[in-house]
Amino acid sequence: MEVNFSLADIHDVAKKLLAETATATVYALHGEMGAGKTTLVHALCDVLGVTDAVGSPTFSIINQYLTGNGDNLYHIDLYRLKDEAEALNAGVEDCLYSGNTCLVEWPEKAPGIFPADTLHIYLESTGPDTRKIRI
Repeated sequence: MEVNFSLADIHDVAKKLLAETATATVYALHGEMGAGKTTLVHALCDVLGVTDAVGSPTFSIINQYLTGNGDNLYHIDLYRLKDEAEALNAGVEDCLYSGNTCLVEWPEKAPGIFPADTLHIYLESTGPDTRKIRI
């Protein structure tokens, strides 16, 4: 799947992404700073019915939310981590293998801890208000 879109349409993209990847639980979001990883996480959380304030877990590493169905959802940001050992110490692996939905930014910081069936999503800025997503 590859989609070029305007940021104004990100909720539609999130709906399509979730519909086409319904069996996935771990989403690894790749992209440069400013590519729209956190913006996509916000849209995915909205579509999944998260009512809590969704914030970037850059400092906390892991934020936990409840979806509209009452399921746990983990938003994980590995940006500040040096290596896989730090990710393990932070409890990231427990989330990844919990069976709950995990939205992970900067997965390249700890590539060896992800389940084999992780869905890798690549985001790219193509203009001030446009992005490309590739799975």
